[in-house]
Amino acid sequence: MSTIDIMVFLAYIIGIAVFGGSFFKNNKSSSSYTIGNNDIPGWVVTMSIFATFVSSISYLALPGNAFLSNWNAFAFSLSLPIASLIAVKFFVPLYRKINSPSAYTYMEQRFGPWARLYVSLCYLLTQLMRIGTILYLLALTLNAIAGWDIPAIIIITGVVVAIYSMLGGISAVLWTDAIQGIILIAGAVVCVVYILLNMPEGPSQVFDLATANDKFSLGSFSLSLTDSTFWVVLIYGIFINLQNYGIDQNYVQRYMASKSDKAAQRSALVGGLIYVPVSALFLFIGTALFAYYDSAANLPLELQDPSKSDRVFPYFIVNALPEGLSGLLVASIFAAGMSTISTSFNSSATVFLTDYYNKYFKSNATDKEGMKVLYISSAVISVLGILIAIAMINVKSALDAWWGLASIFSGGMLGLFLLGVVSKSKNVIGAIIGTVAGILVIIWLSLSDILFGEGSLGSSFHTYLTIVFGTIVIFLVGFLISILFNKKDGETLTVDDNS
Repeated sequence: MSTIDIMVFLAYIIGIAVFGGSFFKNNKSSSSYTIGNNDIPGWVVTMSIFATFVSSISYLALPGNAFLSNWNAFAFSLSLPIASLIAVKFFVPLYRKINSPSAYTYMEQRFGPWARLYVSLCYLLTQLMRIGTILYLLALTLNAIAGWDIPAIIIITGVVVAIYSMLGGISAVLWTDAIQGIILIAGAVVCVVYILLNMPEGPSQVFDLATANDKFSLGSFSLSLTDSTFWVVLIYGIFINLQNYGIDQNYVQRYMASKSDKAAQRSALVGGLIYVPVSALFLFIGTALFAYYDSAANLPLELQDPSKSDRVFPYFIVNALPEGLSGLLVASIFAAGMSTISTSFNSSATVFLTDYYNKYFKSNATDKEGMKVLYISSAVISVLGILIAIAMINVKSALDAWWGLASIFSGGMLGLFLLGVVSKSKNVIGAIIGTVAGILVIIWLSLSDILFGEGSLGSSFHTYLTIVFGTIVIFLVGFLISILFNKKDGETLTVDDNS
């Protein structure tokens, strides 16, 4: 990176930190820290929901995927309208009616304290892994681009994001998310325009080469369950996005931060739909890079390895873009990662305060005590996330295994939530048995090759279908047992706003 690029990048990092920290004065209570002061514009919440969908992983992985193969990943994006419409109709009104900062208050209302404890613990564990993974990938990218020390990048990035998210609370997270969402879109547009204008035979050459190599294909439309066909990716996307909208604390806090029910529904719908064309833009970058390096330039030999397709975009940023634009693109990659990390910091602290401290230690905590808990838990989460990211440098395989384990347990969250929404009975035994059955199915599908060898029944399904089958089993088993016991709900458990 040139001096100008470094200056652009550092100016962005410092600017975001200062801007986020400026919201410190707004946090006079734990409620304002977790759901705001009912003064956040709808477009900010909308862009924040969009930015929550995007991470540095997708910013790099989607172009790499399209460069290597085709647009099969776009089937995931096409699932968003389905999931967002369901969320707008059912999920958003549900959480707005419950009026709790935590997404998991509802689980206790339906199935008791164990359900709230289970899903909140799953959430915290997966968020820690998410923070560590993204910090590590950001550092890996910047190391490849600028040659900076990986542990130093991890620590500095983690500390910067932790400071502004702790000082500014949810207001800082939402506003910085909105800005970072705009920056990452601008960076992607600049990249596409530059490639199109620098093709030897003009912009149409991108489309000619891509069409000739079937780069715009959405994948096979066969009914196979072993390959990542269009239908497998679409169904996987529906379930993942229902989980995001329905049980993910990151999204529920944004529903609660909206000024009204209609504003929350509008932000949930539009915020998700924005991702559809933007993901197409990311995929088009990969397709354009394929055409660019097939005609206008040649990749270094080490990047022609298919396993390194994710590195093509960073290589292009450093070696092809003019000075200044490279810094903007690196900043946009960091924008995607920082928005995800800041969201995880704030939402995890909110869960700890609402679902643990207020529930098991002090239900009538003062605002001063609540703020202290939020600050301490945010600091602890940031330190743990940084340590996990640093550990990935040397023991990445072990942490990958733990990430997979965390994903296994998080797979039970959606099924339990859907059971609570659809079932009219409050059968705790049915919910527990269903959850256990679903988790066993998820573990079986995830570890089938290891436990039973290749060719076993579990290995005949694509890994994308693991969460699909696990969720269905939890829902169906829990629902059927509830019907058999035929125990109708009595009075709904009442849980106040700070439960």
